[in-house]
Amino acid sequence: MSFLEAIIEGIIQGATEFLPVSSSGHLSLSKHFFGITVDSLLFDVLLHVGTLVAVLAVYYDVVWRLIRAFFRFCRQLFTGKFSFRTMDDDIRLLLMLFFGLIPLFLLFLPVPGTGRKIKDFADIWATDQDIILEGCALIVTSILLTLGVLSQRRYSGAHTKAAGKESGSGAGRTFLRLKDALTVGLVQCAAAVFPGVSRSGSTLSTGMMLGVNRKTALDYSFVLGIPSIMAAAVLTLKDASEAGEVIDWGPMLAGMITACIVGFLAIKLLRFMVTTNKLHVFAWYTLILGVICVIIGIIEKATGASLFSGAAIV
Repeated sequence: MSFLEAIIEGIIQGATEFLPVSSSGHLSLSKHFFGITVDSLLFDVLLHVGTLVAVLAVYYDVVWRLIRAFFRFCRQLFTGKFSFRTMDDDIRLLLMLFFGLIPLFLLFLPVPGTGRKIKDFADIWATDQDIILEGCALIVTSILLTLGVLSQRRYSGAHTKAAGKESGSGAGRTFLRLKDALTVGLVQCAAAVFPGVSRSGSTLSTGMMLGVNRKTALDYSFVLGIPSIMAAAVLTLKDASEAGEVIDWGPMLAGMITACIVGFLAIKLLRFMVTTNKLHVFAWYTLILGVICVIIGIIEKATGASLFSGAAIV
C-alpha cells in the first residue's frame, strides 16, 4: 500500500462516513472504478479510529454531557429517584441512544442455510465485482433523503413563524420518543448491510420523517454513530489480530490522519447543509451516481467484463 492509496482511502472514508452518500458504497466503487484495494484489516481499523476522533472532536460537549448523564441516571436508579416523567433531556437522549443501538444485535443473527450471519453479507456484497447492488442502494439513499426533505417541508409549512421564516433547526420535535429511537436503530441496522445505503443519510431522513426537527435528527444520527463506529473498529481489530498481517505504519497513519481531518470537515459541512436546508444536493448526487452505477453494472453483466480493468465479471 502506497502513501497515495492510503490518503485516497482516508479521504473517501472521512468524507463519506458522515456525508449522507455511503462510505461502504464509495469504498466499493473506488475499488471497482480505480482499482484501489487495500486488503488490510488493521488499516480499516485505523480509518474508523480517524473518523471516530473527528466526530468526538465536533460533539465532545454532547458526549461529555451524556457521560455525566449516565452517572446521574445510575445514581437516580439506585436511589429510587428515577422517573420517566421527570427525567432531564440528557438522560432522555442517553436512553434513546441505548434503545437505538439494540437493533444492531440483529446483525449477528445467523441466516439459515448459509452458515453466515447477517453482517457477513455486507462484506460479500462490498467486495464482489457487481456494482448493480451499490447503484440500487444509492438510489434508495436518494429516495430516503428526498422523503426526509419533503417531510421537513411539510412540517415547516404547518409550523412557520409569524415572520415567515423557519429556524435553522427546522420544524418538528426537539426530542425522540422510544418508537423513534427503535425505528432509527432498525434503519441503521439495514444500512449496515447494504453498501450504498448511507447510515447517516438514512438515520437522519428517518428521524425527520418521524417528525423530529432536522438539527435534532442530525445530532442524534451522529451521536448514535459513535458506538457503531467503535464496535466496528473493535470487531475488525479482533480479526486483524488473528490475521497477523505485516504492518506498514507510515501509509496507515497517513490514511488515519487524513480520515480524521476530512471527517471533521465533512461533519461541519453536513451541519451547514442541514441547517441551511440544502440536503437535497446529496439526494441528487446519490441518485445520479446510483443510476450511473446501475447502467455500468448492466453493461458489464452483458459483456462479461469490467469497463475499467477488463477483468472478467463472474
